[in-house]
Amino acid sequence: MPKLKTHTGAKKRFSLTKNGKVKRAHANKRHILNKKTTKRKRGLRKGAYADVTNAATVKKLIPYK
Repeated sequence: MPKLKTHTGAKKRFSLTKNGKVKRAHANKRHILNKKTTKRKRGLRKGAYADVTNAATVKKLIPYK
């Protein structure tokens, strides 16, 4: 069976933890930051985990990570 191709967009955005969870970054931190509170922007810096319903799909996109 041939090797699978990694989705290049997904490999930049997601990583896997040792337990197999999919780690992701928060959205809404790029522009129009004046109206967002400091507390909200600080929270957006932290990582998050992809929802369980989407995790299987993301894992198929990054098979060798």
